[in-house]
Amino acid sequence: MIFESVNKISNKKAFIELILIYIRMVEVIAYRNNKTIALISEPSDIICDELKDMGVIESSNDIPILKKLVGHDYVSLISAIAFYLANKELYGTQLYKLSNKHRKNLQEQSLSKKEPSFVDFFAGAGGLSCGFTQAGYRVCFANDHEEVCVRTYRFNHPELPSNKVVKEDIRKIVDNITDFVNESVDIVIGGPPCQGFSSANQQRIIDDPRNELYKYYIEAIKRIAPKFVLMENVRGMLSVAGQVVDDYKAIKIEKEGQIYTYDISYRLLNSMNFGVAQSRERLIYIAIRSDIAASRNISAETIFEEIDEACKNNTNVNLQAALDFIKPLEAPRVKGMTEEDDEITGKKIDFNAYDSCANDYLCAINGGRDIPYVFNHKARYCSDVNYEIFKRLGQGEDSTDPKIADIMPYSSRNHCFKDKYYKLIADKPCRTITAHLKMDCLSHIHPHQVRSITPREAARIQSFPDDYVFLGAYLKTYMQIGNAVPVLMAKQIAKVLKKYL
Repeated sequence: MIFESVNKISNKKAFIELILIYIRMVEVIAYRNNKTIALISEPSDIICDELKDMGVIESSNDIPILKKLVGHDYVSLISAIAFYLANKELYGTQLYKLSNKHRKNLQEQSLSKKEPSFVDFFAGAGGLSCGFTQAGYRVCFANDHEEVCVRTYRFNHPELPSNKVVKEDIRKIVDNITDFVNESVDIVIGGPPCQGFSSANQQRIIDDPRNELYKYYIEAIKRIAPKFVLMENVRGMLSVAGQVVDDYKAIKIEKEGQIYTYDISYRLLNSMNFGVAQSRERLIYIAIRSDIAASRNISAETIFEEIDEACKNNTNVNLQAALDFIKPLEAPRVKGMTEEDDEITGKKIDFNAYDSCANDYLCAINGGRDIPYVFNHKARYCSDVNYEIFKRLGQGEDSTDPKIADIMPYSSRNHCFKDKYYKLIADKPCRTITAHLKMDCLSHIHPHQVRSITPREAARIQSFPDDYVFLGAYLKTYMQIGNAVPVLMAKQIAKVLKKYL
């Protein structure tokens, strides 16, 4: 389910957000086709039926509850549904994610497909999962502890039932993980946080109490016994890579009269080598179950060699490719405006006035599709001081530049990092997108416009498609995007592994 019925709502804010997304998507596509939505004050029987199919109401008796809950957006909702029903040929499957009926159909279709399956722990907003599904895999379970990440994941994976995307700490579900994952799994993916990986730490990483989540990730692997494991983490984890290898080699699984072990290797990979418009290093571990390694005559090390070979013809993609063909915006100058839709500062959902595949990079991230709308392209509030700093800095210049010495909002330059302020360079791959963007975004100033990059621009740099929706409050979208694994990177790794499934 994507919608809870109005008389069973547990999260009013999330419900309203989905309603507004529906209204806006209908409006955007109507606009693109030069059509006007006529206003309707009360729903017909066919509109009530559609609301039931969406999951918004259970019967027409719920209409007064819906009207009170949605308030002044009620007429817009009813009118949008009426327009959609009269113009279905314009929408195709665009609104299926916002209908419980259509999501159920997609889930039934997914189960009937003979695709490799995967489980995603610590899934976040779903960067790894997005890459794997684009490569032709089927997700059968995902979890994260952040509510907004789970909501985003559910929205963008309509093929997966809501009860298979669990908001929970892995420590609380690992003991009964087979209740959620009751089928043979081809690959487990995820990036467990590991706080205790100091090179000076002689204790095995799995025994360090700060790495409890990593310990439970290993435990989940033991219980699921996947054919492959892909684990990603930060560069800093290189200091304990040997310990991680030992932990995986210590795994022994007794299943159906056989004993399985894992062969494992690791590599520091940079997303720009995968055709992503960003320099972003991630430590990737790949483990192969012993019977699969033997029957396919492969090793984790040869898999990495194949990944390297698959990437050798990729060319570096500059930041500008990700910023092309998207509406120019101005930063809001009044506090509190960031969440408000505006023609100048941007809208949470806006029409895409350009061909979304107008350059090779956009064609790659959007899968060759012409996407009529753009999500999360909204500029962030900018103070007067920061606005002036943004104007003065040239591309590649940072906090140390003398041009801004007189207006730096710090008593001493020593009170800020060199790249506290940094204007991005358009003709080079972007610097690393991080979750820190949610704090101030000053380290990712747009190379041409007087503002920081928007969540959508950050998502493009992370190679998410333009119709991948990030739900929740504005700043939370930066967090979700910054923590993600670049989609194109995940997709290419997934394609190499798929050959052996």
